[in-house]
Amino acid sequence: MKSSIIGLSLMVLAPIANASEFVVSYDGFYDRLKVMDKGQYEYAQINFYLVDSATLKPCVIRSGKLITENNSLPLSYTENAQLLLPLDKQLDADKAVIVVEPQNPAHECQLKMQIEAPSIKLKQLNTAVVKQVNDEFDDLLTNLSGFFIGKLLSFLLPSQKGIQIEFEDEVDIPGALCESKTCKISMENNFDLDALKNAEVEIKNIVPWIAN
Repeated sequence: MKSSIIGLSLMVLAPIANASEFVVSYDGFYDRLKVMDKGQYEYAQINFYLVDSATLKPCVIRSGKLITENNSLPLSYTENAQLLLPLDKQLDADKAVIVVEPQNPAHECQLKMQIEAPSIKLKQLNTAVVKQVNDEFDDLLTNLSGFFIGKLLSFLLPSQKGIQIEFEDEVDIPGALCESKTCKISMENNFDLDALKNAEVEIKNIVPWIAN
């Protein structure tokens, strides 16, 4: 696996917003969305969330908008404060700004960028899918590393070791490193997914497993 440059694990935290609103330029999102679009990944995604700076829990959104010099558009977002941003060349050219009003004005919000594969269901999970997700994560991290080399040279991210699967309940996968509801799978080890065939549990998310 190739090493990459990135800040704070897989989290890129923007400056803390003031108590009334969170404001950030659209152009950085556009550049990263272009990378994902060009890669045409089946499972891997780059998603953006607002989190409370103290607890890292979702910074619930009251309202949001995309603003340019001549226009204002509603911002799409989810209940868990994921920003659903379009890949829009015109917004980038117009130097759009994202403005978010938190539900709780006392919250200081930060931006988290998460590489993940949130759409995979347990019945889809097999060895081929695990390896494909791992390869897509590795490729996406490598392609994103250029953005961080110029901005965050002081943060060196060790190589991706594999994938980390977060389940809704405790599971055990032979050949994987499982603890409570999380299993870490390395492509260098022999792992056996047969134990999940009759499991009454669902996958919450899959993210890269990054070496400490």
